[in-house]
Amino acid sequence: MYASAAAASPALRFSSATPLLAPLRRRLPSVRCSLAATPGVRAPPELVESILSKVKGTDRGVLLPKDGHQEVADVALQLGKYCIDEPVKSPLIFGEWEVVYCSVPTSPGGLYRTPLGRLIFKTDEMIQVVEAPDVIRNKVSFSVFGLEGAVSLKGKLNVLDSKWIQVIFEAPELKVGSLGFQYGGESEVKLEITYVDEKIRLGKGSRGSLFVFLRRR
Repeated sequence: MYASAAAASPALRFSSATPLLAPLRRRLPSVRCSLAATPGVRAPPELVESILSKVKGTDRGVLLPKDGHQEVADVALQLGKYCIDEPVKSPLIFGEWEVVYCSVPTSPGGLYRTPLGRLIFKTDEMIQVVEAPDVIRNKVSFSVFGLEGAVSLKGKLNVLDSKWIQVIFEAPELKVGSLGFQYGGESEVKLEITYVDEKIRLGKGSRGSLFVFLRRR
């Protein structure tokens, strides 16, 4: 449902959230999240710190070699064993999250995160805000030719089952300096929540992209 705040991958779509998803063909009925958390076994703190240390300083995974991505995936698999039951119903999913890693660089941010896009657009941050009961806001902030800019997405969250969510995003909004406009159309992403606690959230997109989110508040 980051949906790539980023362009429509879930996660800014951030699950496989990016602003350039295929057009939505049909809507699914909305299901609101319950605020009742299900108790689970807490993951060892060292596992949480391990995955954060492996993605730190990697430009959200872009600079990691193949074996580095595998190490992140291995720790994510271990953390998944401690995931609470029905994480989509937990209040832990709400809040402001920073995308600190994605196994596929273009999943959050779309064309802005391709090799050419990264040369032109310097990514400052990728933020996803999940608001109760069912609103997701993705935002990719960047600088280009000395100007500050951002791509924003607002989406509606639908619960598909105990771990999977779907987010239907409105058309992206692009702002550069004082100029702003919407482009494209609706898009949708699906994301499995594989782990969540007070500090991090892990998600896997429908195409297998792994996301690591760090809570900001």
